[in-house]
Amino acid sequence: MLPRYRRDAESQPPLHWPDYQSNVLRAPAQPLVLLPQRLGEITGPLLGEGRVGEHDNDLTAQHAHEPQGQRIVVAGRVLDGDGRPIPNTLVEVWQANAGGRYQHDGDRHPAPLDPNFEGVGRTITDADGRYRFVTIQPGAYPWRNHHNAWRPAHIHFSLFGTAFTQRLITQMYFPNDPLFHQDPMFNAVRDPKAREALIARFDMANTVPEWALAYEWDIVLRGTDPTPFEDEEDDDDE
Repeated sequence: MLPRYRRDAESQPPLHWPDYQSNVLRAPAQPLVLLPQRLGEITGPLLGEGRVGEHDNDLTAQHAHEPQGQRIVVAGRVLDGDGRPIPNTLVEVWQANAGGRYQHDGDRHPAPLDPNFEGVGRTITDADGRYRFVTIQPGAYPWRNHHNAWRPAHIHFSLFGTAFTQRLITQMYFPNDPLFHQDPMFNAVRDPKAREALIARFDMANTVPEWALAYEWDIVLRGTDPTPFEDEEDDDDE
């Protein structure tokens, strides 16, 4: 018997969400077909420690000099729906720099690029499902979805199981952001409790004195309290 994943459609954003303009063209036009799970999804290539370099989880130490902006620590646990830790899973992040700009050819925001910040990182969860990144507080940025549209500050997260077919993508937001009310991606998650699951908690206990602020954010895969995930075909820089 192959393991089965619990369905959690109630907490997920709809496939068709007109407020997010580019979603209209990307959303499926036909009903989805649930594909059966195959053995290859369970026994596929392991994405282990060999894929992680020395500074991959410290986005501030990947260049000769430190990047501009407020240094932060983002840490938490990856759990299943029953609260059990998920160890040895690959967690990847990407984000805008402190000025709200991605190091990507498609980003035309006139904010300056930072030559010491690429905005990408990866790590492997430990035996207790814990991950930790050191990075820079990302800035908000305009994205032309509607009049005077700005994305709240956020960090993209990608998680893998034992194979690339098990990739899941979501976004972590920061508490008390004034742009939440007008962001269609954030508000596509209609369940208020599920939206709260996208917002990190300021973590004073794990701040590093005179060096970095800290945020805690747990990711729950499936089960009764899942973190909402987006369609992985969405553009990485949105």
